[in-house]
Amino acid sequence: MDPIEVSYTDEVGFLDDDQRDWQKWIMDLLLLAKQEIKKDNPLEMSINFVDEEKSNQINRDYRGKDRPTDVISFAIEDGEEGLDLAAFAADPDFVEDIGDLFMCPSVIKRHSVEYGTGFDREFGYTIVHGFLHLNGYDHIEPDEAKEMFGIQGKVLEDYGLPLYPDQLDEGRGK
Repeated sequence: MDPIEVSYTDEVGFLDDDQRDWQKWIMDLLLLAKQEIKKDNPLEMSINFVDEEKSNQINRDYRGKDRPTDVISFAIEDGEEGLDLAAFAADPDFVEDIGDLFMCPSVIKRHSVEYGTGFDREFGYTIVHGFLHLNGYDHIEPDEAKEMFGIQGKVLEDYGLPLYPDQLDEGRGK
């Protein structure tokens, strides 16, 4: 088993690309992020590629925001303060299910143009961002944001998709 097992649902045909093996590209980024946050145990998650209508519906129903968005994360342990997985870690068959990402490639593409980042960098940013949310990172408070965006920036730089200097602590700097 891979250190991260990812199941995909692709409602928009995003993975049907003859020019790139997106699943390998995604896995490479996820493994770098996993290493950076020092998670040793096997993980599993799902990534769902959806259109803007579905993204809008999920965003409206679960976040109260009536617009499509690039990524929505549903962490399995969201709100489970103090949940200790150490008891499970001794089990060699234990795989931690960290949750689900819903990604909208058309919104990511639009953001890449709006922010001038290019699709690869914007997609990488979005994947790493969602993965960090699934692992308990957030950016609501300034110190949380500094930590999360610092990790995100390092992972993207290590992968060859560096953020601009003003984005390292504040997301996109916009």
